[in-house]
Amino acid sequence: MAAHVLPGGSRLLARPTSRRRGSHVTRTAPPAVGRGQRTGCRPRGLTVPRQGRVSALASQSDGLWLSERTSPEEVKREIQSCYGLVHKLGRGVVYLGSSRVQAGHPHYEQAVQLAREASYFSPSIYIYVALLLDCTTWTGAGPGLMDAAIKGALEAKKPVGGFKIARESGEWTSSNFHPYLPPETYLTCSRFFSARKHGLVDAAVRNKPSDMTAVVALPGGIGTLDEVFEILALIQLERIGSRFPVPFLLMNYDSFYSKLLDFLDDGGKWGTVARGEVEALWKVCGGNSEASDYLAEFYGLPQTRIE
Repeated sequence: MAAHVLPGGSRLLARPTSRRRGSHVTRTAPPAVGRGQRTGCRPRGLTVPRQGRVSALASQSDGLWLSERTSPEEVKREIQSCYGLVHKLGRGVVYLGSSRVQAGHPHYEQAVQLAREASYFSPSIYIYVALLLDCTTWTGAGPGLMDAAIKGALEAKKPVGGFKIARESGEWTSSNFHPYLPPETYLTCSRFFSARKHGLVDAAVRNKPSDMTAVVALPGGIGTLDEVFEILALIQLERIGSRFPVPFLLMNYDSFYSKLLDFLDDGGKWGTVARGEVEALWKVCGGNSEASDYLAEFYGLPQTRIE
């Protein structure tokens, strides 16, 4: 019976094949695996592509991950810590966005401005979004556009809170600590990514009419889209905003999300998305002034202009 050596030294025995000849059964060894053939086993000397190495290593690391997640109470405690931080700092505007876009990029500067002030009538007259809603600014406490929203809120002298993870696109990986935020204003969800999502969703939920919150989706990549569509689905299913609606703003800077919107329109044509449903779930904004005007109208607030 042939055997293949797997990563870690374990051996996998291959079942011989059978061929019937009349009343007799003959057994033959499995055929040799060539370099160009595909198999679930890895013969010696065969180079495994990156995807194969990841799969092989996953089997070795399963035991490690399981050993760290033996109790659901660990997940529960981390989520409860996130809820506790929201309770302490208060709900408010949740900003989602790319961790890769750095200072100097037009979208970074626009995000800072949106969290701090949106131009209104003239460059010298501003409306402060954080002051408009008088609320806490929430982010993933990471670099890029999350950092831009934090800086804008701090310039408006309004509280900020965040749920950090250890890795953000290769940035800030050496420490679980934020480089400048006070430690009491953020949590590092170092083990369970779901805790961060729970925290960000809870920060946007309105429990009473006086709660003024919002979700603002800035330009972003895979992680941002993951959060955007999760929150969009929660709003669609009325898990968020069933009693008190939460405004969801998609910031389409420089038509960044236009192809995504076209894709969703195509979904309506194919019947996978109800026509007009997505448009009713969020507000697509081309710029900051449109966003601040929408929030003021949504909550029936006067747009206080500050010289």
